[in-house]
Amino acid sequence: MKSLIYLPVFLLAGVVACGQPKPTQPDMPLGFEEYDPVSTLKVPEHKLTRSKYPFIDVHNHQYQMDREDLSKLIAQMDDLNMGLMINLSGRGFSNSEAESTKFFDNALANIQKSNPKRLALFTNLNFSNVDDKNWTAIAVKTLEDDVKKGAHGLKIYKNLGFNVKDDKGKRVRVDDPRLDPVWAKCGELGVPVLIHTADPKSFWDPMDRYNERWLELKLHGGRKRSANDPVPWEQLIAEQHNVFRKHPKTKFIAAHMGWFPNDLQKLDSLMTVFPNMNVEIGAVIAELGRQPRASRKFFEKYQDRILFGKDSWVPSEYATYFRVLESDDEYFPYHKKYHAFWRMYGMALPDEILKKVYYKNALRIIPGLDKSQFPN
Repeated sequence: MKSLIYLPVFLLAGVVACGQPKPTQPDMPLGFEEYDPVSTLKVPEHKLTRSKYPFIDVHNHQYQMDREDLSKLIAQMDDLNMGLMINLSGRGFSNSEAESTKFFDNALANIQKSNPKRLALFTNLNFSNVDDKNWTAIAVKTLEDDVKKGAHGLKIYKNLGFNVKDDKGKRVRVDDPRLDPVWAKCGELGVPVLIHTADPKSFWDPMDRYNERWLELKLHGGRKRSANDPVPWEQLIAEQHNVFRKHPKTKFIAAHMGWFPNDLQKLDSLMTVFPNMNVEIGAVIAELGRQPRASRKFFEKYQDRILFGKDSWVPSEYATYFRVLESDDEYFPYHKKYHAFWRMYGMALPDEILKKVYYKNALRIIPGLDKSQFPN
């Protein structure tokens, strides 16, 4: 070996290289985004494409319900065993009161023409003139009119608290007193408020190696927020809870389990403090599926206050929800890696709880839904 010391560097490199096996393919670095291993675990699988019982999706959005052929949508619902879909975007997204009313009226007419047993609408608020001295009275009157026409509840989008501003550019808080008569009117009419406030807490956290949502934030940069954008996450959540506290006679459904599906102990305490608070599971099944024992205990305790919701209308993704809720399968993938790079486990909920989550709770909490297609 000593003689090698005197060899030219290029010859030395050749000698070293000759002692190693030649790679069969280029050595390409693999990033976390591409890494998606196929599990070698051999366990029983129960891939479900239909729910065990007909279900009500209380959190859906259909943006062309005013004019689309709803028979195609209902056929897709049939494939999933979805008994009834609630379109939370009852007034579309126009800031024009006339246009949004036209959308609502046409959507209702289309539903009546197609199948009113299978489809329902919630109404929405228009915040474009929130500084107008008559805004509250107009909002309450519109809510009353829409409920008389056939709306089954009120949906509040996350723009309230985020980017709804007054004429001076000041953020309108979720618990702004101008909304108090609206919440109170919902209680008087007996219709629930499905309210989406904030987003996952991780969107406000530093985008570093410790952030569970790092991949999602990299692929969807618009979701990242600074610590005070528009205010700290904790403040937005507190504003929502102020509304629950101030209006105990109004039924609220916190979208996405109020963004506490990853802290069920905290959510447990909130459900105890706010008996008028219900939750739906849209877009958070990945959190429930990675803690099946804790999730099942939570569902057992609050089985009368949890509703089925999905949010985005992608029929193939419902299979994950069915499998987490119904099966006792282990270590199966979620349908979007950037939402959950971890694996799911089934809760194997008993039939009576499944029925409550799938349809019984919605039929009790949301007035006027057709019950004829659901078992007792």
